[in-house]
Amino acid sequence: MILLTRRLSDTAQVSGTVTLTVDTRIKSRVRVTLDDGREAGLMLERGQLLRGGELLGEAQGGEVIRVLAAAEQVSTVRCADPLLLARAAYHLGNRHVPLQIEAGLVRYQHDHVLDEMVRGLGLEVELEQAPFEPEAGAYQSAPHSHAHSDHLFVRVAQH
Repeated sequence: MILLTRRLSDTAQVSGTVTLTVDTRIKSRVRVTLDDGREAGLMLERGQLLRGGELLGEAQGGEVIRVLAAAEQVSTVRCADPLLLARAAYHLGNRHVPLQIEAGLVRYQHDHVLDEMVRGLGLEVELEQAPFEPEAGAYQSAPHSHAHSDHLFVRVAQH
């Protein structure tokens, strides 16, 4: 079994991939099956979310595995009105729901009760299969291997 113990910032040769749901990517110690069928174990620092695109390696070199975010059932809210979208994000966050926030959309793991709450705010909810990449959280310093230029930023005007 391959034992993946460290995060890599860059490498020339990727030897395999592993496709994981967000529920698996939040675990620091878990047994996984690589996309080519080989068995591997994750023994990583606790408290950090693995992101799609990150590279993992063995302690003594050798294997380099790219993490892929699996498509999973999510609820996606798209809206051109940043204030209305911010209200939805506020109410979802108030319920401690992990959120993926991008320009014009908020995404969360599907939950019909949350869907109804968001609809009650006047937004449409689309059920889809998509990779889920939630925000790491204000106090978590998870490394990000993807650009955030498309994320939603709300500017509050002072009166």
